[in-house]
Amino acid sequence: MQQKQQTAMNRRNFLRAFGGASTTAVAAAAVTLTPGEAQAYDPGEEETRARYRETEHVKAFYRVNGYETLKK
Repeated sequence: MQQKQQTAMNRRNFLRAFGGASTTAVAAAAVTLTPGEAQAYDPGEEETRARYRETEHVKAFYRVNGYETLKK
């Protein structure tokens, strides 16, 4: 009986220590992973040019689905 109780106490102590250590590790990681000041992204001329082109198949899609964007 004494052996079972001693084993149970060892398990409890281990789990208590493990839980405390993991909580401390998560808290430390949260502190170190906090973001700094956000940096602006400049896409450059190549990426800022217009990509959308209203081609014939796009106009047909609008016409078939009843969009009113083409009627100006």
